[in-house]
Amino acid sequence: MARVTVEDCLQQVDNQYDLVILAKERTLQLGVGDAPQVPVDNDKRTVLALREIAEKKVSVKELEESTIDRMRDHPDDAVEQEDFDSPDGDSFEDLYQGEVSKSGQAILPSKRSRKIPEPKAGAENEAIEADDDDLDDDIALDATPEKEATEDKA
Repeated sequence: MARVTVEDCLQQVDNQYDLVILAKERTLQLGVGDAPQVPVDNDKRTVLALREIAEKKVSVKELEESTIDRMRDHPDDAVEQEDFDSPDGDSFEDLYQGEVSKSGQAILPSKRSRKIPEPKAGAENEAIEADDDDLDDDIALDATPEKEATEDKA
């Protein structure tokens, strides 16, 4: 059934590659919520799109224009967003209370680098002195058995 549908579609479209692109565009439109122009008959959206193209229920030219518009960075039909003055006290940065990057974009908590608090310089010195004391005790313990051994020989 699908092979016959593809062959029927190739009569409407120049080549099979264009058919794939147009069928994909119509499938996306059906997925978003466009009403199918042919009976559903428990078919998938791709088959519905191919059947619509084969039966000339959708305009190939409109599908081409829709595909081109969707691929553009700035579609022709897009309404330009006007610059609105933000009301006082309604600033995103004030509400967010987070960090802002150099470009002015808010840095989400999940994207922030974890800052590990650095130990204080005094704490490092105390830790080093404590290690030195432990070494002195080890040296003293090592020296003690030797003294006892030398005393026994005398």
